[in-house]
Amino acid sequence: MKKKKDSLLHTLLTTTNPFLRALYIAVGVGFVGFGLSLLWVAFTPIPDLDSFGSRKVPQSTKIYDRTGETVLYDLNPDVRRQIIPLSEMSPNIIHATIAIEDKEFYSHMGISITGIVRSIITDISTMSLAQGGSTLTQQVVKNTLLTREKSFIRKAHEVILAIKLEQIYTKDEILELYLNYIPYGGVFYGAESSSRAFFAKSAKDLSIAEAAYLAALPQSPTYYSPYGNHRADLDIRKNLVLKKMLEQGYISQDEYDEAAAEKVVFSPARDGSIIAPHFVFYIREYLEEKYGADVVSQGLSVVTTLDADLQRNAESIVNEYALSNATRFNASNAALIATDPKTGQILAMVGSRNYFDPDIDGNFNATLALRQPGSSFKPFVYAAALSKGFTPQTAILDVPTQFSTSCAPTDLSSEAPCYAPGNYDDKFRGPMTFTTALAQSINIPAVKALYIAGIQNVIDLGRRMGLTTLSDARDYGLSFALGAAEVKLLELTNAYGTFANEGIYNAPTGILKVTDPKGKVLEEFKDQPKQVLDPGVARDISSMLSNNEARQPEYPPVNPLYFPGYDVAVKTGTTNDYRDAWTVGYTPTIAVGVWAGNNNNSPMVKEIAGYIVAPMWNAFMQKALVAYPKEYFGEPRAVSPDAPAVLRGEYADGSGWHSILHWVNKDNPLGFGNSRGDGQYPYWEAGISNWSTQAPSATTTLELISDLQDELEKAKEREANN
Repeated sequence: MKKKKDSLLHTLLTTTNPFLRALYIAVGVGFVGFGLSLLWVAFTPIPDLDSFGSRKVPQSTKIYDRTGETVLYDLNPDVRRQIIPLSEMSPNIIHATIAIEDKEFYSHMGISITGIVRSIITDISTMSLAQGGSTLTQQVVKNTLLTREKSFIRKAHEVILAIKLEQIYTKDEILELYLNYIPYGGVFYGAESSSRAFFAKSAKDLSIAEAAYLAALPQSPTYYSPYGNHRADLDIRKNLVLKKMLEQGYISQDEYDEAAAEKVVFSPARDGSIIAPHFVFYIREYLEEKYGADVVSQGLSVVTTLDADLQRNAESIVNEYALSNATRFNASNAALIATDPKTGQILAMVGSRNYFDPDIDGNFNATLALRQPGSSFKPFVYAAALSKGFTPQTAILDVPTQFSTSCAPTDLSSEAPCYAPGNYDDKFRGPMTFTTALAQSINIPAVKALYIAGIQNVIDLGRRMGLTTLSDARDYGLSFALGAAEVKLLELTNAYGTFANEGIYNAPTGILKVTDPKGKVLEEFKDQPKQVLDPGVARDISSMLSNNEARQPEYPPVNPLYFPGYDVAVKTGTTNDYRDAWTVGYTPTIAVGVWAGNNNNSPMVKEIAGYIVAPMWNAFMQKALVAYPKEYFGEPRAVSPDAPAVLRGEYADGSGWHSILHWVNKDNPLGFGNSRGDGQYPYWEAGISNWSTQAPSATTTLELISDLQDELEKAKEREANN
């Protein structure tokens, strides 16, 4: 044995592996420090049982608007805790708590040796203090006796105090302390006040399923809140609690099956004098994820980015239009987000028409929900194409086209594996430019633009602009151009702000400053701009999206997207199944996005977003234009006269009409060559050939557009004369 020990010591001292040497030293120092801390805290006195409640009273954490004067919410204005004896608690909550938190509670001496060792090793290897490994007894100590400081010494205190606590108090007394003092979310501490708040009943009357839900909360009360955006994760954790209760013999298989199937209804969230509730709980979740719930409960001062006046306008407008949409379009809910393109700061956030309306799951924050954006995704497709050298004047043909090479070029079916999409009105418009195709939200040109831009290029651009939920190219087809991927309204709107900011991206943020009770600044906003898109491309997109003439005749000259005298860029979007309607737009000083639909994902009536949500967006933008500085977009880039004719709007010559692949190399449009050997070439040509037999005699799209504009001007004159 001595030889083995000598060999191990020799290995420790002579190893040349720097990682192992550092780890050995760290472990050694850790155990020495831990041992010394055990000696130091060995003489720490244990307080009387009656002093537990008064030892750790949470202080008030206040969340302010951007002025630092308006209190949006006081997180701890009146901590609600009702002390009851263990005998008045349902066995269900007792068993559920032990099952999920500490299955060896009645057999250990206050600590779990394996849990502590695992925690120490993980903390040392990651150089963090993230691991808990806590028993119920340790959690009582943390929540009643110790400071919120994270350190190895504090952990050592926790261990020794837990052991001492077990020597003085019985297991039932410790469990009673836990169930009376642990936070369950918001202002609710302890099982009794939380049971009454969540289920309108005493803790003694909790069913197995209700108890499982309650026991699921303490691990992360804000994240798992039944009133937040993670209800599905709460359900998963509740089921985990039930599974552990079954495994540990607290419930039978029949009881498990019944509880797993039970539909538990939580009491409606209460209005506790809160301004901007969706935003407040968005901020609270952020704070708790970053600093921990214990720190957040100890008197922070949080100055946010929210514009309280703009928020009030947003809430009023969303409620008014959403109620109208419920009747007119079967769209029961709506959401709105506003950000500052120059900073990424969130100025307004409305997650539903009414946070406190349980009939529409009003507490769900739709600005953070994953939804398909429909045509509101198209600007990213065109931006990627412009980044390759194409221009806003690029000529493109809107004609029936089969895109799937698994089907014949002349087969216009969309039954799998074929893909021949149409437009929202089942019409095809022939020659267009990128600008008119985007402004009028025509689908075929967008699919073609995606193909020549490259799906991966569009994904990469979207990610750089903050669309974090985009997947890999292999997960998408050409329907990606029409908004088949899921995004968040917050991220989509902020990404539009990158266009407004000439290609400079700022991550969305809701925090200006966080200060602890002693005045120490924990966090403060700092600009972190990133140039993620060529400024010229960004200006081109802004020009395309603010071109009111290009929207005609799909929109009349006076429409909800047009603000005379202002530079306002905007795009609408509607999903094919009419489950989501969007309008997202911006000026140089504010980006605004709205969504309408149903939280249960049921479809609305068959109508485009221009009618469902554009009026709501317009009403809010009217307020925003007055509140924020009037600025103008930079000039778009001029198209070089040396550019290929197709990039200057010409799409036909003496040989007739052809696809863009006929004229340029899609991977190098400003160079020489073409894409006639491309797999899509015969498919695009077939569609154009069929269309060209009935095409007008004009030889350029510019001539057609000029003719259209002349007709529009004549129509305006006739209207004025009448």
